[in-house]
Amino acid sequence: LYKNEYKNSSWASLMNDRLSMSMSLLKEDGVKTVAIDDSEVTNLSLIMEEVAPEHTLSRITVIHNPKGSITRNFNRTHEYALFLTRTGLSGSIARTLEENKTPRKMRRWGENSKRIDRPLSFYPIYIKGGKVVDVGSVPDSDFHPVAKNILTSDGVIQVWPIDQDGIERRWNFGLDSIRENLERIAAIEANGTWDLFVTHEQSVPKTVWSGGEYDAGKYGNSLLIDLLGEKRFDFPKSINLVKKCISLATQNQSNSVVLDYFAGSGTTGHAVIDLIRQAERENQEAKLSFILVEQGEYFATVTKPRVLKAAFSDEWKGGKCKNLNAGISSCFKVMKLESYEDALNNLEFTQHKTDLFDNTPELKDDYMLNYMLDVESRGSLLSTDDFKKPFDYTMKIAVDSAGAFEEQKVDLVETFNYLIGLTVKYIDAQPERGFVTVTGTLPSNETCLVLWRDCERIDYEDLNRLCDKLALNPADNEFDVIYINGDHNIPTVLTQTAEEGGNTRVLKLRQIEPEFLERMFAEENV
Repeated sequence: LYKNEYKNSSWASLMNDRLSMSMSLLKEDGVKTVAIDDSEVTNLSLIMEEVAPEHTLSRITVIHNPKGSITRNFNRTHEYALFLTRTGLSGSIARTLEENKTPRKMRRWGENSKRIDRPLSFYPIYIKGGKVVDVGSVPDSDFHPVAKNILTSDGVIQVWPIDQDGIERRWNFGLDSIRENLERIAAIEANGTWDLFVTHEQSVPKTVWSGGEYDAGKYGNSLLIDLLGEKRFDFPKSINLVKKCISLATQNQSNSVVLDYFAGSGTTGHAVIDLIRQAERENQEAKLSFILVEQGEYFATVTKPRVLKAAFSDEWKGGKCKNLNAGISSCFKVMKLESYEDALNNLEFTQHKTDLFDNTPELKDDYMLNYMLDVESRGSLLSTDDFKKPFDYTMKIAVDSAGAFEEQKVDLVETFNYLIGLTVKYIDAQPERGFVTVTGTLPSNETCLVLWRDCERIDYEDLNRLCDKLALNPADNEFDVIYINGDHNIPTVLTQTAEEGGNTRVLKLRQIEPEFLERMFAEENV
């Protein structure tokens, strides 16, 4: 759990461990970015360079508090955005757009500017009502437009890269890149003729970011209060700062996954949702997704409701929605991981040795650590009996930091999917009828079916009927591996007759219980 009040060494240790582990999750061309203030920027910079020696660290100064916060000698107005990019890999950070004071023509001129020099850059651009509406295709080499501007019957004007002398030139952008640059292009009319101009230039991002959009007071604190209706979180980041960091790091690439393992108030999730909404409004596809990790109790009161509200609308005031038509299609999965405290709350001991230590108290600690927690509590967290009714399994789950807990259901089905590394394709959840089936692919590329059942509701005969329905038998089975809980008498071997070929077919059937317990309680890196 991130704590601002940690002393330097404790905070540095916390960050070092998490940054080191997270590097294995970063793609070859992935980017890691961190927003940090003056207090720990020096220590964090050293840690990031140490855990990622094959990466280059860049430090951006962000003016996030224009009014400033008075320190002993200076009025501090800034924080930092740190970026880790792989050394030697160019183009990891997206280019930014800066407005041209004097827009330049999109049509090439001078050397290598003719159609014949680059035929794929000769095509029409359609404008209507003074705006670019579409892009045409490259014509055959023997086609020659009759004019620079051609008016069609539906009022659309074709604009070709032809100069004032009638020479066929070419555009600055090829057909393969023009669509992603349309936001930089404007149609301008002069002397009755339409031409196209580049209004913004792509440039490498500068190392100082300033502007009202980075104001953490307005676009961090006030925005969150408007969303939730009251102040529930201190010092949230400016959403515009986070959006810019994400945009630069992902370059609007499809299927980019943004991971924030210090989610805090949920600014990162909110930022991704806003970027998706922005892309949809511009008729673009933004295949961004995010994973947030948070341990603080405010997850339920701040992080989660913020993300849900952000997806529902982008306009809130006093906790109430101001625009009911601004939602985006979204799907969220919330997973709560068992904590150390949860494990302790569920330990149950089979014997009591209090009398033994009355005369030998020095043995007590050794006994508790090496025997009691291992042997006497064995099976209290999860035993094979719990798998007989897997949909009713509960644990005592902590609900606050004071030690209070309550019985809550635990999803053994979902847990097992993660334990075996199953890429889920389909889930047929019918717990009211006593079973759940999950199909997917294992890391070994084997197709897999996991069959969970309530053993008290689905006995041997019911199970056989269910297996017949699912075609789970050596003759017809379509899966490489099948997992099932509880005892059963499902046939696993079929030997064909000589007329049928004489082959032996085997149903690869595994018990869930030993696989689950072995993977769940395996001791790694001890």
